[in-house]
Amino acid sequence: MISPAKAQRRKACRSRNSLCIFLCVFAPLRETFFFLVVLLLCIILPVRRAETQTTPPWKNPSLPPQVRAEDLVSRLTLEEKVAQMMNATPKIERFGVPAHDYWNEALHGVARSGTATVFPQAIGLAATWDTKLMYQVADVISTEARAKHHEYARNNQFGRYQGLTFWSPNINIFRDPRWGRGQETYGEDPYLTGQLGVQFVRGLQGNDPYYFKVIATPKHYAVHSGPEPERHAFEAVAYERDLRETYLPAFRATILDGKAFSVMCAYNRTNGEPCCANKRLMKDILRGEWGFDGFVVSDCGAIYDIWKFHKFVQTELEASVLGVKAGTDLTCGEEYKTLIEAVKQGSITEAEIDTAVKRLLTARIRLGQFDPPSIVPYANIPFSENDTPEHRQLALKTARESIVLLKNANRTLPLKKNLQSIAVIGPNADSPEVMWGNYNGHASVLTTPLAGIQKAVSQNTKVIYAPGSTLGGEAIVSVPASALTFDGRQPGLKAEYFSNKELRGPAVKTRIDARIDFDWGRYHPTPELTGNNFSVRWTGKLTPPESGTYKLGFTADDGARLYLDGQLLVDAWDSNPNNTNPNKTVTKEITLEGGRSYDLRMEYFQNVRENIAKLVWSYPRLADRMIEEAVKAARESDVSVLVLGISARLEGEEMNVPLEGFRGGDRTDISLPKSQEALLKAVMATGKPVVVVLLSGSALAVNWANDNVPAMLAAWYPGGEGGTAIADVLFGDYSPAGRLPVTFYKSVDQLPPFTDYSMQGRTYRYFKGQPLYPFGYGLSYTTFRYSNLRFEKNSVQGGETIAVSADVTNAGEREGEEVVQLYLTDSQASAPVPIRALVGFDRISLRPGEKRTVTFTITPRQMSLIDDNGKRVIEPGEFSVSIGGGQQGHTSTLGGQFAVSGKVLEVAER
Repeated sequence: MISPAKAQRRKACRSRNSLCIFLCVFAPLRETFFFLVVLLLCIILPVRRAETQTTPPWKNPSLPPQVRAEDLVSRLTLEEKVAQMMNATPKIERFGVPAHDYWNEALHGVARSGTATVFPQAIGLAATWDTKLMYQVADVISTEARAKHHEYARNNQFGRYQGLTFWSPNINIFRDPRWGRGQETYGEDPYLTGQLGVQFVRGLQGNDPYYFKVIATPKHYAVHSGPEPERHAFEAVAYERDLRETYLPAFRATILDGKAFSVMCAYNRTNGEPCCANKRLMKDILRGEWGFDGFVVSDCGAIYDIWKFHKFVQTELEASVLGVKAGTDLTCGEEYKTLIEAVKQGSITEAEIDTAVKRLLTARIRLGQFDPPSIVPYANIPFSENDTPEHRQLALKTARESIVLLKNANRTLPLKKNLQSIAVIGPNADSPEVMWGNYNGHASVLTTPLAGIQKAVSQNTKVIYAPGSTLGGEAIVSVPASALTFDGRQPGLKAEYFSNKELRGPAVKTRIDARIDFDWGRYHPTPELTGNNFSVRWTGKLTPPESGTYKLGFTADDGARLYLDGQLLVDAWDSNPNNTNPNKTVTKEITLEGGRSYDLRMEYFQNVRENIAKLVWSYPRLADRMIEEAVKAARESDVSVLVLGISARLEGEEMNVPLEGFRGGDRTDISLPKSQEALLKAVMATGKPVVVVLLSGSALAVNWANDNVPAMLAAWYPGGEGGTAIADVLFGDYSPAGRLPVTFYKSVDQLPPFTDYSMQGRTYRYFKGQPLYPFGYGLSYTTFRYSNLRFEKNSVQGGETIAVSADVTNAGEREGEEVVQLYLTDSQASAPVPIRALVGFDRISLRPGEKRTVTFTITPRQMSLIDDNGKRVIEPGEFSVSIGGGQQGHTSTLGGQFAVSGKVLEVAER
């Protein structure tokens, strides 16, 4: 019989642990103490190894992300997989995988997620022509995104606008100034867009080899730029040459050079197929030629559009199958719920579902969502890193760099700070909403142009403000605070805020609002409101300044009603339950007695999307009186600063704007609104000096202003620090150096039809007319001189690079920045090519008298063209270059030539 001790030793030695075997063989049989130690080790070590083996591969950070994703997918049911293919993904309870919403916005700052640093709108970022700055901006955005996300997660919040996958940047080509969403882009040039886009993507995604800081999503792939009202059913026809030379290069750059891990496909059709089911764009080019291995998300509702509006298939199920088979892994919406039935029917295989879900889970693994925060380099960014003074200072720097000096006759600018008086006039002079642009965050500190000027001038300078006109010529304005009191004496109205749409229960917040003139965007008016729906009741007294016939009512995006002396005056409580017609103004004509106080009650409920509530009226001779007040202000001042333009309430995404010159978010006329033109002419007629500041997200045909106004700036939608930046330029604390990322045309008559996607006649590359201001244009308070243009060699073989250099000298009296631009023309091309194409740029700063050599390298790809067979080739022949502060013909530009020799060489798209 074997002794118990021997049996135990044999049992231990049968362990597969090699250390146990070694110890068992050499342990003396009769040394009980030593044997007990061996036995303990043989028991503990296998247990520890068993524990290690129970950790599934998908939770093992030492494994490649794709391996981990494949393991997790293998453990999911079909229903669980499909649930992960819609933007609002639920928690996977049995594995402890947290919920995640892929819908997050960060176009020029973390958007729709509370307080954040608000940078200039994307078109303003492009006007900086500063790639280093673009990276810094995106790095700050991703820092704030991480800070917000982890604060949300600590409170078990994983909803929309609280995640780490961001649907930015918008790198569609701004081919036509009529497109309302052009403000979201980096302009009309594919090279500038690509270079800025690459840096934005890199700044968002970070530089860790394993983990993403956040994930960037270049959009909208690939041929998408209006018209907005037809976008859900529109077909954009792009010939191969335009596709390869204009519409695809920026996407190629952000994927191959920027390494973007996500792409958003567009609503429209391109060349016959809906973009989100387009085999050529998605399979052949994106994943085939470029080797993209990230995930594709649809624009919101784009899968629905495939069957409902494009009529490409008959059902939502068929549309979902087409989307997934083409490579659209995630739908923004719920269309993919039909995939469960599609698998059962055999329309799609579960293996095809697996491919999409692996890409999605790989993204989440690379965001560190399944790993301990201690090993994820970005997971411990504190919430205090949101909206810091340093970040706001970067926003100010960016706003300064974005401002373009369009005209400065007789050195009108900079202005003196110690003038006796300055009139600040215009509908955009003191409008917070125009500073935001769209897809915006909420700045904790916002400075309008009026506020910026007031802070900049000396204490003895009188600043007189007059709006002068409404933005689009509407004969209606917000009721001023001077006409509103709480009890007939105390200024303001009593405001009660409710956390429901029905004004039920006790108010969660009661306060005094000076006036009802609110545009909260997608934010809540008070922190006490946490849900999506709320309602407000304002009560007090309305005292009109004079007797007469008024139109009294409100502007609201959802439901509202107005009572006067207890009687219902205007009722639109149920007029817009689904936000189908936002920003609706409803008024009623009424006779009011001047000086009499009327009991006022206005009620409003918010339902979805935007939050707008304004008490408005129109009074006799409104437009004339506004101009008269502005003219009076101008006459009393040494100089007038007119802040004109449009706003994201007039141009934008699929919106209702019932004004002349606007259509569905787009524009039909690119002129300054007529009411503002009349205001400008009236102020100019005073004979006093005038400076114009234009705020817009697109080109404005300001022909009269260009001919008559001595000085003019383009400041875009400049963000939270925009008013300070504008004042810094006006008063010379900063020398402007922004450059136009778009052509300013003289009128739409110079353009082909908006719906024509051919590039002929569009943008500086193909437009043969005379623009108002060309692409790349911008002036400075100093002057720069170019000299000594030289080439690395006079001739290169096809497929070789060539270096081009020039010396740049600050020939002025003050320090300034210059944007050096290099353009290339294929002088002997056998196929249609651009008139010229930007192939290099650099923003540099020079002290007075300082000289610097700037060198660019022209690549073989930049020398290539698309031939008549759709192939990219390099042809032998002569190439012309120009280098300077703008296009050929700009002051101090230099020109030269080099040759390419050899035979025709085909260039791979990869």
